[in-house]
Amino acid sequence: MFLTPSFDPSAQAEVVAPGGVLRVRNQRPTSVLHIDSGRVLLGVRDGEQMRHQLGVVEGPAWLDAAPVLLEQPCAVDMVAETVVHMRSVPRDTFMRGFAVLPDSVQSLLRDMAAGYCQQTELAVSRLAQDAEARCAQWLLRHAQHDGNGSLRVTLHQRKRLIAAQLGIAPETFSRVLRHLREHGLIAGTGNVLALPQPRALQMVAGV
Repeated sequence: MFLTPSFDPSAQAEVVAPGGVLRVRNQRPTSVLHIDSGRVLLGVRDGEQMRHQLGVVEGPAWLDAAPVLLEQPCAVDMVAETVVHMRSVPRDTFMRGFAVLPDSVQSLLRDMAAGYCQQTELAVSRLAQDAEARCAQWLLRHAQHDGNGSLRVTLHQRKRLIAAQLGIAPETFSRVLRHLREHGLIAGTGNVLALPQPRALQMVAGV
């Protein structure tokens, strides 16, 4: 077994209030968190809100051992749902406890960690694709032919209202539009957007 945080003198005990952010997506942790009690939401935040929830961890449990073992960044945001009592163990200390395990156990745990990280990254990737698909579908539904036979969309509402209709945060909507513009699927500035590649946009929309 790993070194139990409650008996590890280097483990720092902390109490996190509901809504507190324990881990930020895409950041590489320098310690490992053990939840003594409480519930932690795993997902993707937009701003201060957990927009997509992918899972829940309830203590006692290790929270982010998998990315630490593989020296990878966290694939999800981790936010306290309730009051969380936890302990933070320095990565070096955690790895020393891991190193005393039999080689076969180390190999097994690394394989499990790799599987967990791959599944989590895939889930997050699908969320991003889903947001792009919804935005692309909305653009195609609201497209009109201009005088030159091309398609364009006029944004009659504020972007935050359009984002609300799509069930995504305004920041996500803006990020998707920027991504589509970078790939040449939309063009123009202001409230009028041209759709120079409608067939490619249909592929993004999944239609």
